[in-house]
Amino acid sequence: MTDLPQMIRGTYGHPRSFWEQGFRLDEYGVNAVFIHGASLDVQTVERARSEGCRVFAEFTTLNGKYGDYVAHHPEAHPLDEAGRPVEPATWFLGACPTDPGFRAYRMQALRDLLRELPSLDGVWTDYLHWHAQFEDPYPIFEKTCFNNSCLTSFQEASGVTVPDGPMEERSEWIFMHAARQWEDWRVSVLADWAREIHQIVKAHNPQALVGNYQVAWKDDDLASVRRRCLGLDFTELAPFVDVFSPMIYHGRSGKTPAYVKEYVDYFGERFDLQGDAFPRLWPIVQAHDNHVSNRRNLLEFSPTVAVVGLRG
Repeated sequence: MTDLPQMIRGTYGHPRSFWEQGFRLDEYGVNAVFIHGASLDVQTVERARSEGCRVFAEFTTLNGKYGDYVAHHPEAHPLDEAGRPVEPATWFLGACPTDPGFRAYRMQALRDLLRELPSLDGVWTDYLHWHAQFEDPYPIFEKTCFNNSCLTSFQEASGVTVPDGPMEERSEWIFMHAARQWEDWRVSVLADWAREIHQIVKAHNPQALVGNYQVAWKDDDLASVRRRCLGLDFTELAPFVDVFSPMIYHGRSGKTPAYVKEYVDYFGERFDLQGDAFPRLWPIVQAHDNHVSNRRNLLEFSPTVAVVGLRG
């Protein structure tokens, strides 16, 4: 896509309630909408377009609660280091990324979305990470996944042979003798999901954008937990992502609005983002579920607005 606005001013969520009050998106400077794919229909796309907006669909990726898949397919339930099914991390429950049935289910859902809404301007992957909860002030991390499909995939990809025995002993052996190989393999699993999603979207429409929502943590935050636990390495994802959209939830994370600019600067410099080239950076700024004073401060934080514009 080559005719993008210089600055994207988007909203996340369906604008239904906004429209019901008689408002138009373009009257408020909005030029893009990011809407959950299951909530989108042709009428919504056409109306948003008539008000000058690009339309991007959020695509739920590794959320095991979606469609109650894990509840009906226990083989896709992530297992902890003792081989036990993990508990939901507050409201979120992931899915095993190596379970072939779950992967086929989500890829078919993506194809169905693109078939039903062929004119979408792009698709944004959400929940592209191993089971964890990072959207709350106190993150929850689990060591996953230790089912047969993961151990088989890990050994085949890495060349590491994990000794037989109880799962608790096998996982401990991995952490003691092959921790880096395990971490790299988990990263590669997510990168392969991103590769296939990118392939499906571009085969449908080469001009459609592929975006990725992700945690707004720096490489070294919490002892590099983003890569080590979530399995997210942005360098590995970059070939398959046109736009990175870090969820800079400053209020929910107990940070000031200044953190938005801090993280945008960090990400742009760390990954050498260049003007109009891809990948680009379109961060999500928290405005909902936030104290009104923080919303006001954020709107008055002009350096953030300037740098976001420069990053695409």
